[in-house]
Amino acid sequence: MSYLLGVDTGGTYTDAVIIENEERVIASAKSLTTRHDLAIGIGKAVSAVLDTSSVDPKDISMASLSTTLATNALVEGQGGRVALVYIGFREGDLEKHGLNDALKGDPAIVLSGGHNHAGGQVAPLDKDRLLSWLATLEGVSAFAVASQFATRNPSHEVEAAEIIRTATQAPVSASHQLSAKLNGPKRALTAVLNARLIGMIDRLINRAEWTLRQQGITAPMMVVRGDGALVSADQAREKPIETILSGPAASIVGARWMTQADNALVSDIGGTTTDVALLRDGRPAIDPAGAQVGPFRTMVEAVAMRTTGLGGDSEVHFISEGLEGGVTLGPRRVLPISLVAHQEAQIVHDTLDAQLRSSIPGEYDGRFVRRVPGADAGGLTARDAAVYDKTTEQVQPLSAVLKNRIDTQSLVRLVSRGIVQVAGLTPSDASHVLGSVDAWDTEAAEKALLLFGRRRTGAGEVLSRDPVELAKMIKDRLTYQTCLALLETAFAEEGSFDAPPDQLARHVLMQRGLTGHKGLVRLDTGLNIPVIGLGASAPSYYPAVGEKLGSAMILPEHAGVANAIGAVVGRVTMRASGTVTSPSEGKYRVHLIDGPLDFGTETAALDHLETYLRTQALADAETAGAVDIQIAAHHDIRKAKSEAREVFVEATITVEASGRPRIAI
Repeated sequence: MSYLLGVDTGGTYTDAVIIENEERVIASAKSLTTRHDLAIGIGKAVSAVLDTSSVDPKDISMASLSTTLATNALVEGQGGRVALVYIGFREGDLEKHGLNDALKGDPAIVLSGGHNHAGGQVAPLDKDRLLSWLATLEGVSAFAVASQFATRNPSHEVEAAEIIRTATQAPVSASHQLSAKLNGPKRALTAVLNARLIGMIDRLINRAEWTLRQQGITAPMMVVRGDGALVSADQAREKPIETILSGPAASIVGARWMTQADNALVSDIGGTTTDVALLRDGRPAIDPAGAQVGPFRTMVEAVAMRTTGLGGDSEVHFISEGLEGGVTLGPRRVLPISLVAHQEAQIVHDTLDAQLRSSIPGEYDGRFVRRVPGADAGGLTARDAAVYDKTTEQVQPLSAVLKNRIDTQSLVRLVSRGIVQVAGLTPSDASHVLGSVDAWDTEAAEKALLLFGRRRTGAGEVLSRDPVELAKMIKDRLTYQTCLALLETAFAEEGSFDAPPDQLARHVLMQRGLTGHKGLVRLDTGLNIPVIGLGASAPSYYPAVGEKLGSAMILPEHAGVANAIGAVVGRVTMRASGTVTSPSEGKYRVHLIDGPLDFGTETAALDHLETYLRTQALADAETAGAVDIQIAAHHDIRKAKSEAREVFVEATITVEASGRPRIAI
C-alpha cells in the first residue's frame, strides 16, 4: 500500500490530496493560501487531508508540490536583487533586448570575451575587470552570466561563474545551463529571472520540507516543472525558472489522469485567472516560443497556456456606457466581500449597513482594504508610504484610506507590490447569493450586491434593485468571458485563419452562430472538442459554458483539486539537447559543455553527441528520482543543396529520459 501526497499553492487556496496506490483519490482538503508565508497554508492543508484520510504520515511514500510562486513573483516584479555579467555583447543590447527592464535597476557589466558561431574564441575573457567590479557590489543575492554563443562553447560562462562563486559565495545562473538554443539576449533574460527566483524558491522549498517533517512526513519531496514533469527539490532550487506555470501544468496532468481524455481543451478557473490549454494525444501542448510570464518571453519549456484575468475573485466592474448598463469582470483579483465578512464580520457589516442607509451612493461603497501581514514595505515613495500608513492589518472601508485620485494611483502600486489587498464584489459573492456556494458570509454578499446595483445606467435607471437578478447578470458575464477564452485558445491552436484569435472569437458571425441564428443565412458555430472543466467553482459555472459552446463539458469528481492531483501523478522527464555544426568541409564539430570536439564524419559526430546526451539525460532523470526510465532521441538535421549535392549544415539532437517517480517503501 502506497500513499502519495500532492500539494498545490494557488492564488486563493492551497490544496492537498492523498492518492492510494497511484489509482484513486482517498482524501482532499483546502486551506486559504497565506501569501506572506506559503508554508502556513501548506501546513494547514496537509494537516486537514491527513486527518480526513486517517493515513499515518510515516506511510506517505512521496510528496510533490506545484506552486504559482515563481509565476506570480515575476509578474509582480518580486524577487531578490541580482547582477548580470554579459560577455561578448554590446552595451546597447541591455536596452534593445529588454534586459534593463528585467534588471529593474540592478547592476550589470558588459565584458569582452565570448565565442563565434563555430565555438571559437572571439576575445579573451576580461577576468581582471570582472573581479574589480565584484568588489564594488553590495546586497546582491544571486548572479546571472550570459556569454555570446555560449551554447557553442560555454567556457567563458563556466570560468566567470567560478570566479563569482569564489569571490562572493553567491549562487550563479549560467545561461547555457538553462537552454541549449541560440539567442544570447533571450538566454541572458532567462538567466536573470532564474537568479532573481533562487532565494525565493529555496526558502519556499525549505519551509515546505520543514512543514512536512513537522507533520511526520519523511518521504522525498518533488516539484512540478512548467511542462508538467516532476523534478527533485534540489533540481528546482537550482533552476527555479523552470517552475513557472507549474500550477497550470499540474492541472493539465491532473485532468488527463482523472478523465483519460486524449484530446480536449482544459479550462481551469481559479480565484485570479482562467488558464486554458490543449491536451493533444494525452500530453499537454508545449509552447514552442518559450514560456511567457508577464512582459517577459523566456527560453523555458512550458505548457502552451492562455491565461485570462478571470476567476471567482475577479473584480466586478460597472459598464456605464449605453442605456442599459451592465457588468464586466477582471482582470484584477480582489478579496470577496463574503470572505472578509466571514473573517471580520462586525466592521464589514457595520460599514455596509451605513452605506446602504445613505441616500447618495459613494464611489467606494462595498469596497475595503487591508495590509498583508509580514509584507516588505521598504522602498516606498513618500506619497505611497502615506497611503500605506493609513492601512492596517484589520480590514477597513476603502473610503477611510483614499481621499483623492492621486491616492488611488498609490493604492494600485501598493496592490501590485503585494503589500495591501483590496476587497470588493466578485463572482464568488454572486455564487453565494445564488445558493451555489455556501462557504462564507452570504448576507454580506447580498448587501454588497444591493450597493453595486444602485449605480445608474445611461438611461438614468438603477442597474438592479434585486441582488439575485444582479448575481445572475454577473454569472452570465462570467460565462461569456469564459467562452471567449476557450474560443481564443481553439483558434490559436487551429492556426488556419487569417485573423488574430481574439478577433475571431468576438466576430459577429461567431457570436451569432453560437445562438443558432436562422434567417436567410443559417449560422451554427461552437467547439468541436470536449472541454474539461477544473477548479473548485467549475461545477457552478461551467455547465452553462458547455451549453453555450455546444461542447461536451467534462467535470471530473475531483475537479476542485486537479492541480494537487497533477502535482503527484506526473512523470519525471529530463531533456538534453546538443548541436553538431560543420565549420569547414569534412569537419563535423560537436558542441559540448567541456568545449567543441571535432570529427571526420557526420555519422561519428552524431553518434558521439547522442551517446553523450543519453548519458546526461539518464543521469539527470536518476538524480530526479525516476525509475523504469525510457529514453528516446530526436534528430533534426538540416542540409542544403550545393551543385547537385547535399551539404551538411547543422544538426540538433534532443534526448528525452522519462520514468515514474521513485516511491519510498
